Amino acid sequence: MLRRAELVRRLTELAPRNRIDAMMEEVDGKALVRSLPAEDVYSTIIDVGLPDSTEIVQLATPEQFRTFVDLAAWQRDRMDPLEVLHWLRAARGDDDEDFVKKLGSLDMEVLELVYKRLVIIHDLEENPDVDTEGPTMEMPEGKYLLEFRIDGVDEAALRRLTYDLVTQNPFELGRFLEAVRWEAVTELEEAAYQFRRARLEDLGFPPLDESIKVFAWVDPEKVGVKGRAQSALAQQQNRVDYVAAAFQGLDPVERQNLEGEVRYLVNCVLVADGAEPGDPLAIKRLSEHARDYLDLGLEHYTGGDPALATDVVRETTLRMLFQCGFSLTLRLKRQVEKLVHEEGSRFGETWLALEEESEALGALLQRRPLKALKVPGAEPVPFRSRREVAESEAILQRVRQQRAVFQSLLSPSPAEIIARFGSTLAELTPQRLFAAVVARAEVDELVDVAPFPELKLTELCSRIFEEAGPGAQLRASAGKRALATLQSKLSLAGPELETMVQRVLTTFLADFGAAWVKDGRVAREKIVALPITGQLLT
Repeated sequence: MLRRAELVRRLTELAPRNRIDAMMEEVDGKALVRSLPAEDVYSTIIDVGLPDSTEIVQLATPEQFRTFVDLAAWQRDRMDPLEVLHWLRAARGDDDEDFVKKLGSLDMEVLELVYKRLVIIHDLEENPDVDTEGPTMEMPEGKYLLEFRIDGVDEAALRRLTYDLVTQNPFELGRFLEAVRWEAVTELEEAAYQFRRARLEDLGFPPLDESIKVFAWVDPEKVGVKGRAQSALAQQQNRVDYVAAAFQGLDPVERQNLEGEVRYLVNCVLVADGAEPGDPLAIKRLSEHARDYLDLGLEHYTGGDPALATDVVRETTLRMLFQCGFSLTLRLKRQVEKLVHEEGSRFGETWLALEEESEALGALLQRRPLKALKVPGAEPVPFRSRREVAESEAILQRVRQQRAVFQSLLSPSPAEIIARFGSTLAELTPQRLFAAVVARAEVDELVDVAPFPELKLTELCSRIFEEAGPGAQLRASAGKRALATLQSKLSLAGPELETMVQRVLTTFLADFGAAWVKDGRVAREKIVALPITGQLLT
């Protein structure tokens, strides 16, 4: 038993193609495949691709095969008959008896749906001169003519499947075809779906009301932390894998039990997020998310000491660790939701903050709070450490300081001031509005919330860009006049205002600094970071 468990563990560490090869090279590959959880075998097949995994499908038990179809052929409550046919093609090997057993493991409703959607059944006693368009097959007793709605290898597979049904029991086939003719698709699909859902629950895919409980709130401050929490925020050269650290200290039996917990937890996440249990992309994505939350929860419980991870998983359920990790991010989302209702945080639906902070707020407000990346256009990702959580908490503090800057700039009539730019704030963006303010303050030492005058572009570039040296770069003095002007005119202070000014100047450097250094001028229509008089926003 333990040898088999160790073998299974080593298989999971292999690349999918190598995993298939290892299964086939085992002394008794058939026994190995049949000893594995059906969903694990399915995952390997999907990773490699069904056409290259037919030997594994043929080695599986009828019950495993039925699970493959349950996972692969459904999209919510709709069944794909062609997908069922593809798995039946893969299951057909040299052992006809084994194939018949796999065929018999499928619900009759599933087979009826395959024929209902892929075949037109003509009763020759009712209409002996039927006119057909697709390839046909007449049944031995001469009563039915099957017209296939598919062609090529799929039609050949369905034709051969029909021969199998004829060979098994011609009398029963007649009853089967009659049922296909008269049963309603909706009733067949509902019955098949209910059978499938019950089997998935038996496999460890819990119902929705149970699954969503893994996302329930727990107060991270009230859990029993083993180490010193502050050590979790220490700067580290490489990310610590707390889940891996926990597994390293377990004996084989404990490891096997914990792997079962992990599988159940991932299944809960799949169901709670409305993903299909057989969707390989969803499985990969949500498995990674689940691991990230576990890592975050373990880091919190251990106080940042991976040496304590094994003790923690022995004393604490993975579900509680997951809930703790998720709750650390949910706490951030609740702070953002509070910000939404604070006066001056937004104008309409637009956050009064710079682009980086606005992206972070949007990511935190998603159904599952995420961390925005600083790479333009990149999709947000799950939090993976307490340091990232702390960084997001710092972002929220910056947002409040930026909000004070924008409130000063837009008062007393925000709508009138924004109208000077000839667009909505959502189109303009608060960052570009602030960029115009910084540019004017740098050139003229005054606060003017309006598009920057085109005639002053040359002076602005001369003030902020070095005209000599390798490549475009900002002058050491760039931004000092603007900062001093904003501080005095708006009565604002603090490091965040200085940071905002420097970030705007950095966007100027990236946007039109190189063009200025090269040619000594820059075309208005080429500038993106700074709204200019007469410029059309795109």
